[in-house]
Amino acid sequence: MCGNNMSAPLPAIVPAARKATAAVIVFLLHGWAEAFAGIRLPHVKYIFPHAPTMPVSLNMRMSMPSWFDIYGLSPDADEDEAGIKRASENLKTLIEQEVRNGIPSHRIILGGFSQAAANSANKDMHVLQCHGDADPLVPLMFGTQTAEKMKSLINPANMAFKTYRGLPHSTCPEEMVDVKRFIEKHLPAVSDE
Repeated sequence: MCGNNMSAPLPAIVPAARKATAAVIVFLLHGWAEAFAGIRLPHVKYIFPHAPTMPVSLNMRMSMPSWFDIYGLSPDADEDEAGIKRASENLKTLIEQEVRNGIPSHRIILGGFSQAAANSANKDMHVLQCHGDADPLVPLMFGTQTAEKMKSLINPANMAFKTYRGLPHSTCPEEMVDVKRFIEKHLPAVSDE
């Protein structure tokens, strides 16, 4: 990704089937476009940035795809502030590129899975946060705490938190239907396409 000193391939891009009037930037670590294959809309361009490969503390400093270092999973674990800032700057660069390509910033949705779901918030943004109730890696308690924190950063009416029964640290078809509905609602086709 731009500005990152770790090695990462260029983003995978799925162009819109017709003129792109919106974009979805999806940061994933566990697979990527496969989960989104059934929810693509013809007027939306999908961008899948690849996480750089880097040593991760939680992984005994072995290299793995990661947007920033992870020191621990407990609520009181230190955070890689410099790495999170770098990832945020990379995200900003991708958004600016899409705006230069003619996509208005209000027609861009950011999405992510696991570590990649962290992004900056503004009061007017709409958020769909999904979490499996059987996630052994990121317990549901952390998802609930994140949702509550988001409600303090954005308009609480714009925050939706959905849980999925029996879902571990992955996605499921029901979740993908909810994601598609969210994208359809917030990035409807425009009449001049």
